[in-house]
Amino acid sequence: MPDAQPVLDQLNLVVRDMDAALAFYRRLGLRIPDNAIWRTQSGAHHVEVVMPNGLHLELDSIELARSYNAGWQKPPTAGSRSIVGFSLPSREAVDERYAELTSAGYRGRRPPVDAFWGARYAVIEDPDGNHVGLMSPKDPARRSAPPQL
Repeated sequence: MPDAQPVLDQLNLVVRDMDAALAFYRRLGLRIPDNAIWRTQSGAHHVEVVMPNGLHLELDSIELARSYNAGWQKPPTAGSRSIVGFSLPSREAVDERYAELTSAGYRGRRPPVDAFWGARYAVIEDPDGNHVGLMSPKDPARRSAPPQL
């Protein structure tokens, strides 16, 4: 099986405050039923959301991450080097969702912009500092030259 290509089917985020993370991702628009949340007497520790495209988005508490990842030392103190991307159905939906999230107190990292690849794009920060991208469908008629790097 050396020629089999791996398939990305899970994204796991370790969160400091599960209730805050759940509130953010629910406000973002994810449907997370209460029965999808694994709780113990010490609180919520795991949730799995199967996205419409089959990707599994999982949120884990720091305590749970330490139990299955022997290399986990401590959570990062700041910043994000990844973007968790979510597609939205329209350009207007990007603007509306960004406005809703920033109005609710979440930190905007990139206000909505017409990106050179033809989509409407914005970035918001979740409660753990993860950058969350919001993107409309790409419209070839709206493409422009990429930036000079």
